[in-house]
Amino acid sequence: MLVSLALLLLGALAAVVTPRLMARAEWPEREPVVALWVWQCVVAGVLLSFGLSMTFSAAAAWQAVRGQVFAPAPHAVVEAYALAAYGPWSAVIAVLLALGGVWTVAMLTREIRRARLRRKQRRAELLVRSPLMPGEESGSRLVVLEGERPDAWWLPGAAPQLVITTAALGRLKGRQLDAVLAHEQGHAQARHDWLLHCSTALATGFPQVPVFAAFRDEMHRLVELAADDVASRRFGRLTIALALVELNEDRGVFGPSQAPDAQLPLRVNRLLSPVERLTAARRLRLTAAAALVPVVPLLVAFVPGLSALR
Repeated sequence: MLVSLALLLLGALAAVVTPRLMARAEWPEREPVVALWVWQCVVAGVLLSFGLSMTFSAAAAWQAVRGQVFAPAPHAVVEAYALAAYGPWSAVIAVLLALGGVWTVAMLTREIRRARLRRKQRRAELLVRSPLMPGEESGSRLVVLEGERPDAWWLPGAAPQLVITTAALGRLKGRQLDAVLAHEQGHAQARHDWLLHCSTALATGFPQVPVFAAFRDEMHRLVELAADDVASRRFGRLTIALALVELNEDRGVFGPSQAPDAQLPLRVNRLLSPVERLTAARRLRLTAAAALVPVVPLLVAFVPGLSALR
């Protein structure tokens, strides 16, 4: 049962240690795109560790599963894993991890359905508030709504749309509107909505698992920083910072009281007080190191079998 337990402990260790390490690090704010990649690789590594642990535990507990998993493998490879010595706990571990897998799929399915329902409702609301003019085609990428509150958001989907209110058009000056458009297009091009859906589903399904809760919180923060960077590279940091202020200054975000979106002042300060990016070499090292995280459970799983073939 050594391989199965090693994979289980590896996944649990990554789930507990990673949020602490990332909370202490200062570089994610400087490189949000790299940080997004690191988080995705860590979560993939955790899920892969648990999935492989379930597979080996099930193979040890039930002959039928063992026959499917090790069907093409030589006898020496099967013997290398010592499945017969796993004991009765292998069935318990396999069942618990299988239930966790089923629950994960259920949460992801529910989140995707809810997201589609929300998009459908919002598109229906848009048609009511901004009906099509005679001769106008549906699915326009830009929708202008009459409204006293300055706001702009990207509505993802098969035909993504940027929605902006007339109050926002009146507030935004010069290239600020272009910067807001670039920010929202940055979300759409990177498919940030999928990251938010997956992180929300995992955190909702397993609220006591630290890595999933941190994954959700960091995804919401980092996608905004990444989109800010997309806009700032095209139109300048000051432009997008002023646009954020213009869109949100009436919501009490920048006041002394606790605002619902406390990240906005931090985003503006980050844009107005930029720090140097990491060097290209360090970004490459972080990217490569993160890519190796899902490889570790694969090595743990396959090294005994590969060693037996030598």
